[in-house]
Parts: sequence; structure tokens; C-alpha cells
Amino acid sequence: MAGPMRVRATEEGGVTTVRVLMAHPMETGLRRGSDGSPIAAHYITNVEATHNGRTVLSGVWGPAVSQNPFLAFKFRGAAKGQRVAVRWTDNRGGTRTEEAVIA
Repeated sequence: MAGPMRVRATEEGGVTTVRVLMAHPMETGLRRGSDGSPIAAHYITNVEATHNGRTVLSGVWGPAVSQNPFLAFKFRGAAKGQRVAVRWTDNRGGTRTEEAVIA
């Protein structure tokens, strides 16, 4: 089961740095459980970050990304006090969106 996301954003000198920790199992579907049965695939497929309705990051992921992935990126054009939102979608149709105020 996927859990919460932690999003932190800071602006300095016109550049905003965003750090995201996503709680997700990121299961490939290739492993087997202790009883020998296959563990179903469950991984993030799309990640998108937006600021004021503008997409600042868009990514397509797959099963090769580790459990509880960490993502960091930078972009220009934001100011302190504004918001940045990060959203992911997984291969089972699950989604999660979190926002952070830029500090």
C-alpha cells in the first residue's frame, strides 16, 4: 500500500529546489513471496510537478525505481510563499498529490 509523500521546496537566488520522498512499495512483479507465489507488480508510472498551473517536471517511471523513491529537482520562476504540487500515478491506477509552500 502506498503511503504519504513528503514535499519540501526552498527558493534561493531565483532557483527553487524541490525534494520529494514518496512512500511506495515499487514492486517489480518478478519477486516471489515466502510461500513461493509471485508478488504482483505495483510501481509508480508517472510523476508530475506543477507550479501555478505550469508543469515544471514530468517523468515516466517503471519497475526499476527503488522502493520509497526520493526525487530532487530545480526550476526557475517561483517565489517564496507560492505553492508547488507533486502528483504520481501507479500501474494499479492509484494516485497521490501533495503540495508544499516554497520557503
